[in-house]
Amino acid sequence: MASPPDNRMLLAVGAGLALLAAIVLALWFGRDGGGPIAAPPASKGGLTVDVADAPALETTRELRCFVAGRFVGMASLADCAQRNGLATDALDVGIDETGALAAAPTASMAPPPALPNDLIDVAPMPDTDLPPPETAEAPTAPAGEVCLRFVEGDWRAVSSSTSMSACVQALYAGTCVRPGDALYGRFGNTTLRLVPGRVERSDDNTNFRTLVEQDRRCNLGPID
Repeated sequence: MASPPDNRMLLAVGAGLALLAAIVLALWFGRDGGGPIAAPPASKGGLTVDVADAPALETTRELRCFVAGRFVGMASLADCAQRNGLATDALDVGIDETGALAAAPTASMAPPPALPNDLIDVAPMPDTDLPPPETAEAPTAPAGEVCLRFVEGDWRAVSSSTSMSACVQALYAGTCVRPGDALYGRFGNTTLRLVPGRVERSDDNTNFRTLVEQDRRCNLGPID
């Protein structure tokens, strides 16, 4: 005589059939008439991810404009480039010392500091009534010019008498600056400026021209 079926086995089989039926129903109702599976809830709620690049700065936006190291007022990026005689994409755009957005040629956002006071004292005029001493020797010409570094808002002496080449090496050898920045120095009456890729010089503290190139390792080339 056969034994009666085990109730636990019947319950397990029934649960399995119920789970299978639920899966089939979910798959069926998850389709719209046999069409594609419905969009996920996140997209229905308007959730999107934008991976596009940030928009470029508009050429019509006005910002602080520097020309030859001097602030010339507010201007559009295109107008500021025209005032500098450059293409629009040749300007550096960044934050100036006021914290405002500014545009300028490389390093002009760090305009030249005020010139240092004359470090050479004027000797008193000799008494013309007294004859010159017979043993007086003609003064010797100085061996070089004073070399100064502008740091922390002040001019500091690097050497009291040196050559242009030695002054530039002492100021900038092994040093690089970021785009938009500049380091200033003085050799006699000449203003020196380190900008990305080169050292520049100016005789009027306004108009600069290249003095020596600098490589990516911050080494300076020879100075004629």
